[in-house]
Formats: sequence, structure tokens, C-alpha cells
Amino acid sequence: MRTVLMLALVAAACLAVTAAPDPGTSPVPDRAGFDATVRPFIEKTCLDCHNAKRQKGGINLEQHGTADAVANHPDDFEHVLVKLKTGEMPPEDEERPDQQEVERVTGWIEREFARLERVTPPDPGRVTARRLNRTEYNNTVRDLFGVDVRPADDFPQDDTGYGFDNIADVLSLSPVLVEKYMAAAEKVVRTAMFGPEVEAPTLLRLKATTAVVPPVRTPPSHYDVSGLSLPNAVHASQRVTVPGQYLLRVFLNGRRPLGSAPIRIGLYVDGTLVGEQPLDVAAQASFDEDVQELDGKTLEFKVTLPAGERWLAATVLDLYDGLPARYGGPRASDRPEQHIVPTFREPRDATPERIAQARTAFEQRVRERAEAPINNARVGRMELAGPFNAQRQASPEGLAAVYACEHLHGGHQSWCGLRNISHVAQRAFRRPVSREELAPYVALLRKARAGGESFEESLAVALQALLVSPDFLFRIEREQPATAATASTHAISQHELAARLSYFLWSSLPDEPLRRLADRRTLRQPGVLEAQVRRMLEDPRSRALVEEFGGQWLQFRALESVAPDKDRFPTFDNYLRLSMRNETMLFFEHIVAQDRSILEFLDARYTFLNERLAQHYGVDGVSGPQFRRVDLTGPQRGGVLTQASVLTVSSYATRTSPVLRGKWILDNLLDAPPPDPPAGVPALDETAVGTTVSLRQQMEAHRANPTCASCHRRMDPLGFGLENYDAIGAWRTMEGKFAIDSTGALPDGRQFHDPSELRTILVQDRQDFARALTSKMMIYALGRGLERYDRPTVRGIVSRLPSHDHRFSGLVLEIVNSLPFQMRRGASAP
Repeated sequence: MRTVLMLALVAAACLAVTAAPDPGTSPVPDRAGFDATVRPFIEKTCLDCHNAKRQKGGINLEQHGTADAVANHPDDFEHVLVKLKTGEMPPEDEERPDQQEVERVTGWIEREFARLERVTPPDPGRVTARRLNRTEYNNTVRDLFGVDVRPADDFPQDDTGYGFDNIADVLSLSPVLVEKYMAAAEKVVRTAMFGPEVEAPTLLRLKATTAVVPPVRTPPSHYDVSGLSLPNAVHASQRVTVPGQYLLRVFLNGRRPLGSAPIRIGLYVDGTLVGEQPLDVAAQASFDEDVQELDGKTLEFKVTLPAGERWLAATVLDLYDGLPARYGGPRASDRPEQHIVPTFREPRDATPERIAQARTAFEQRVRERAEAPINNARVGRMELAGPFNAQRQASPEGLAAVYACEHLHGGHQSWCGLRNISHVAQRAFRRPVSREELAPYVALLRKARAGGESFEESLAVALQALLVSPDFLFRIEREQPATAATASTHAISQHELAARLSYFLWSSLPDEPLRRLADRRTLRQPGVLEAQVRRMLEDPRSRALVEEFGGQWLQFRALESVAPDKDRFPTFDNYLRLSMRNETMLFFEHIVAQDRSILEFLDARYTFLNERLAQHYGVDGVSGPQFRRVDLTGPQRGGVLTQASVLTVSSYATRTSPVLRGKWILDNLLDAPPPDPPAGVPALDETAVGTTVSLRQQMEAHRANPTCASCHRRMDPLGFGLENYDAIGAWRTMEGKFAIDSTGALPDGRQFHDPSELRTILVQDRQDFARALTSKMMIYALGRGLERYDRPTVRGIVSRLPSHDHRFSGLVLEIVNSLPFQMRRGASAP
């Protein structure tokens, strides 16, 4: 019965991934159609550049004189199909063929590909053992043991392939990494069993992630400043290894006008206000001073911090509240203002000369005050001391993850060791584990016990060994026993499917519901599998899909390493960097959580902003640090392409780059990556850009080089369509003394005049975008690059997305149900 079900699934998958518009089921190609349509077109239009002697682009079409050439050389005809459909071929300087003629040729090629897909046996592709990358390791030990210690943060960086860091072929195992695995195993197991190591209280001087002082004297508006906010705050990220009581000391700087009400200092932990204290500074009125000095003032907060990465912030709350009425703040102080009146203690001192000197000094002081910000109260720095009175104690979650039988310090029955090891191993190896496989770990426990170690210490030794096993460190999918069914394409096991699913959506191991369904062999049932996918997308752990897949596809993870030139872009700081990243991440999260259409990535009429980013974009009506959904009314913004994160990572430090931005669109939105540039291409004259010549003029001269023209013909118009955004994503209309020209024309002749019209064209090309996103997500889900045999699957998924209204869940379900995701090659396949 199981064999019948597997064969039925193979047949169903084959039909699903090869669906095409009436391609026919003929075992031979349409030779008459080729001879009448395709061959004459190639001879007339293509052979001058793509013949045996002049193989431009490495393509020789002279050898493809029969209809059988498509089956024998599919990559060449895939190239021809793309170039003709995008209008890139023939080149601009050659005679353009009639569009109807082009459509007849591309139609024949597409029908032939569809026919080949129907008559060719399905191939799910190769399966390679995949090492857990750093994110997967951290998430796996977190969910396995219930402790979030992030040991992989100390591992060497993972290599990337095809744009992602979970590709099996590039995830190597170095001697340094093996040493890190040994240390990580000890730390994770001992933290779960005994709790984090207790450290003596320490004093940390926290470096501000950002500290911005407003250079204004008179308050222009009311700022609801919080721990993730704008001026007058210091915030820092700090990993707390030991939970407990801490003391946070806040150091203040700056000054306030006389007559101001007490200021309030707030302490935020992870964006939540956990403490607030007022500070009333005594007036210091004298002949020279008319301010409240804050330099040297401190406040202390006692706070309980849990373990993990904590975002700490101290800030002046409502900076412009409580100022004297003449400052025009939102809520004026009710204290009487104090004015400076120069006096002399003795009448005899009031000589004309001394009065003149006093008047001169007073007027000079007034001028200095007029030039200096008088309301610049701010938090200068923070110190964190602790933990205090901490005791080493395991968490209930850690103990439950380790002990399957009752946890009692002292005597344990011998069978309890085996049961506990099995309890961890079944989850760690992500499959059922036999007693024979467990025997070496049980032997380690017994050896440690015989050496005088306690049961707990002995169990820790066994579990540490388990965490350096290849079965834990690698996602190994074992060959099925040789049978008639497994000799050909067949389904992976239920537990392997559960692991593929959990690492795709969560970057972590399967949870209890997935394991239970795999044990019962019911996970693959269509209704069950769909319900699990939807449950997993709604789970907070799906944030890993946003951060790992989205962060690498849209490249907002790369924001951490960009460094725009401070002289040219003085408004860029770490807080703006964080805001850019959060916008794109929250936007992606919204599409996943609300199951929106994937087409909203191109032109959504909303985004997520806080006050800082709204100011950067020139969007009114957004105040405070909290991100919120903001509807976009103007044409300047819409979709990921106009988000500052994308615009910044696709720019240079000193200027925009139409080439980088055009390449970004081709790579990530259109599935049409350009080839690498040839060697020896001269660089642009950076000193001339914006002064004696515009960037566009320099690029157009660059395109005149025949070696560069073919690729730049595709890239440059797309990049120039985004020139209204500077190198950190702010809107502009001028580049130096030159007006921005964001017009362009695509190789197929379609024109646009601004970024909004460019986005409209991309939405029109929704099939190209759907193919691009499908391909990227398939690579991420499978952990390998896509090959020729994967194209039928991609085409089939793209053709069915409209039936899902292009919803995000529809794309995920199609990938999960696809042949490469659920099946594997037979034992005899290469």
C-alpha cells in the first residue's frame, strides 16, 4: 500500500509541475513548425553574431539546425527565449524583426519546452548533507534545550552561495569550527542542566548605539522620546548572560533654561518603559549664568533583566515639556521665570567705568547665549552593574528538555540514563533513533559514572557527545532500503519532510506536532500538510523566514556593513540604519502574517515608519519611535524598491550607482542576472560627478563601449529610474548642479519617466517577478542552486500562483508540495 501511495505521489507531482497551455504529448518535436518558423528566423536574425566562428556570448546557433536541438541544447534555447522576450536581441544597431514573427518563434520554443517536460521523467534533483549554519544552530539548540545562549555567534562566518548562507555545497567544516562545536556543546548542555554560570558583579560602560543632540535653541515640536527614539537618548544593545538584578546608572549632560520644571528620565528595556525618575536641578542664577546645569548629574535605576539580547535605553522624556512659556513648548512650566539683573553690592562701586564694563560683559554673554542651544538636556552615557545576588539554577524549560524521567538529584535507575539520552536524541537527530545508535552515548554515561561522577554530570558528558555528532550537526537524509520503489524517484521519509519544512520556515528543528504527525505517517496527507504550513507561518518562529530568507533576498542584512560617507550624508547614523532595516523587515512580516499578495513587494501603497524614517522620507504626521503602518498617498514611495534599505545597499559610499541598482532589480525582481563584467573596464571619474558632468552623462559615455553596451542596455535604464533617491534613499531632484533625469526605456521599447512609472512596468511584468521570487525561495528551501531539471517545477508553480491570488501562503504551499521538496532520486540515479 505504501508503495502504491508513493507511486501515486510521483505521478501527481509529475502532472503538477509540467502543466502548460496545451503542449501536446507527442514523443517527437514539431519539426515542420521548426523548419517553417524557427530556423529561417535564426538564419536571418541571429547567425551573424552566433555562428561557429563568432560565438558571441558563447552561443553558437549554427549547430542548431533541427528541431531536436532544443532537447539536446536546452540551455541555448532558454537563452534565446529570454533574449527575444525581453527585446534584448537583436541589438539596437541591428534591424528589428517584426513583433508577430518574434512571438511565433518564442511560442514554438515554449511549446517545445512544455512537450519535453511532459515526456521527460521527473527529476527532483540531488540531495546533499547540509551542515547547520549559524542561525540554524542557534535556533536548534534554543528549541532543543529551551535555553537561548546563541553559541554560534562565536562561530566563523558561513560562506554563501546563490545569495544564501544555507547552501549545502559551501557550508564547509573547518578545524576551528570543530573546536567551537566542542565548546558550544558543553555550554549549551550545562546551561540547560545546571543554569548559566554565575559571574561576579561587573561594571560595564555601555557604548551608545546612537546619541543625537538637536542643534536647535527653540523647540519646533513635541517629541515623545522613548528608548528607541530620536534626540537626547542613549541606547545600546547588551547581551545578558545571567538573569538577575542589575543597577543602571544614567549620566546627564546639557542644560535647561531657568524656570524650567523638573525633567523626567525614563529607562526602557526592549522598548518597554520600566522606570521613570524626575530630576529637579537647582537654579544657578548669577551675573554670568542663567541656566540649570545638568553636567555631572546622575540617576540610578534598579532593574531585573532576563537572559538574552537586551535593548537598553535611557532618555529625557518629553524634552520640550516644562519649559518657560516664552519657549513655546507644548506644556509650559508654572514656575516664575528668573531674569538676570546686574547689581553692585556697594553704591561706591557703581562708577561709570565699572557700569560700562558690566554692560559690555552682560551684552557679550547674551550674544553667546543666543548662539548656544539652551535646551539641550540629554543622557550622556550609561553604566550597567550586576548581576547581584544571582544563584546558578536551571530553568524549568531546560530541565524538561533534558529529563524524560523524574529529575531528582541523587540516585537514578540505570534505565533512566537511556531514556533521557533517547529523549534528547530523537529531537536532536530529527528522526527516530535506534537503541544501537544510542549505545555509544549510554556507554559514555556509564563510564563517567564508574569514574565517580554524579548521574547529572555523567548525563551531561553523554549529551555533549551527542551535540558533536554528524547526525546533529548535519541534516542527513538517509538512503531508503533498496526496493523496486526506491530504485526510481520516491518520496523522502515523513521525518525528513518534517525537517525540511521546519528548517525552511523556522530555521530550526521540528516541534512536537510535526514529530507526532511524522511518527504517525500522516504529515504528507494534503489537508494535514497544508494545515501545518499555515500553523507554522502564524507561529512567531516564522520570523526566521523573514530575517534569513528576506534578509538575504532583499539584502537588508547587508545594512550592517554599509558605511555611507559622513561628509556627504551627515544625517546617516546607526539609528537611521536600524530604522531602515526595521521598515523592510516589518513590511515582509506583514505580508507573511496577513497572507498578502506577493505583488505588494513591487508596489504596495503602504509601508512601516517611525518618526525618524518618516522625516527621512519627508512623510508628515508620524511622531514617536514606534513603527506603525502608514498609507502612502504620493507617487514617490511604494514597494521594496523605494525603501531606504534597498536603495542604500545598492549604492556606493559616496554616490548612487545606476549599475548596482539595475543589477539588483535584474537579480532579485526579474530573475535575469547579468553576466560578470569584463576585466579592465575603466572606473568613473568620481570627482567630476555632479560638478562638471552628471552621473548619467558619464554612464552614457560608458555605454558607448561595445564591450559594455549589451549588459548596460538592460541595467542602466532600470537604475536611472531610481536616480531620484540618493545613496541613503532620500528623495532628491538635483545632483549637484544638475537636474535629475529618471527617464528610461527598456530593451522592448517601453518607456518610463519617473520611479512610479518604472514600478508600474515591473507590476506589468508580474510573471517575471513571480518566477524570480519562486526561484529564490526554492533555492533557500532546498539548500542548493537550481538546475535545468528544476525549470518545469518553477514554471508550474508560477503558472498556478494566480489561482492562489498570488498570496504568500500560496507560494509557500506550492514549494512545499513540489517534486524537489518532497521527493528524491532513486538509488541508481547520478
